[in-house]
Amino acid sequence: MSDVTRILNAIERGDAKATDALLPLIYEELRLLAAQKLSQEPPGQTLQATALVHEAYLRLVGDEPQSWENRGHFFAAAAEAMRRILVENARRKQRIKHGGAAQQVPLSESVSAGPDDRPGDDLIALDEALAKFARMDELKADLVKLRYFAGLTIPQAAQALGISHATAERHWVYARCWLRAEIQRQRDTAGSP
Repeated sequence: MSDVTRILNAIERGDAKATDALLPLIYEELRLLAAQKLSQEPPGQTLQATALVHEAYLRLVGDEPQSWENRGHFFAAAAEAMRRILVENARRKQRIKHGGAAQQVPLSESVSAGPDDRPGDDLIALDEALAKFARMDELKADLVKLRYFAGLTIPQAAQALGISHATAERHWVYARCWLRAEIQRQRDTAGSP
């Protein structure tokens, strides 16, 4: 059992000191993941990697007692927290009073449906498609969250989810295709009278 898993178990048992011990062990890894995610955001992003890590960490170990099975489960929760923060930030920025007309930049080619989309639109469209996909296939949606929002490699995501590398590859290919088609369907529906 890793140090992170032991600390996560201690947090679950209510050990307040364990929370203080967790951040130094995972901080750099979370910061690298956050920096990677933010590098895919549009220029002029006001959210910094450090702020994203701190906000995600607070959501993870906040007032509500949490339960994580292992290190992979914790990082999956971190990916979900970062996803929610980025989507909330994109939605906030799109409000008219916050300058809703952002410049056009493509979403990462891993999920993008087209090169002429506004970044906030892409993230919101991806979030909506991912929520729909999760209702159909939670495991594949979790894989997308780990790959896209936490920046894990296929082997790392496979390990975190407890599936084989080959299964993760197949799920990733399917999920990307499904999400592209769903995002395009959303655009086609939004564009029709």
